[in-house]
Amino acid sequence: QVQLVESGGGLVQAGGSLRLSCAASGRTFSSRAMGWFRQAPGKEREFVAAISRSGTNTYYADSVKGRFTISRDNAKNTAYLQMNSLKPEDTAVYYCATNSGSAYDMQKGTCDYWGQGTQVTVSS
Repeated sequence: QVQLVESGGGLVQAGGSLRLSCAASGRTFSSRAMGWFRQAPGKEREFVAAISRSGTNTYYADSVKGRFTISRDNAKNTAYLQMNSLKPEDTAVYYCATNSGSAYDMQKGTCDYWGQGTQVTVSS
């Protein structure tokens, strides 16, 4: 069993930045791929970014490439999502997730555990 707790969401103006954190319980963090998803009101949950166990490989949705950066600190059992140049269309609940398989497969939504989500609101 893995528990994921997100933090760092909030209200920010367009063009601003936020950093989300995802703290994971358990001893298996370094053996798991980590990822972020988001769900805007009235829309389906969508993939945002994923990172491999070692942090070597990262994957991003086209809509966030060049603006968002995913990273992880295996010593702290924590994954991060640095979000820069935020736009109103980035407004959503952001979810942390983990996969015992590959980070690549997280792009298809393949995940074992999910966090409860944190709200990000970008005002224009």
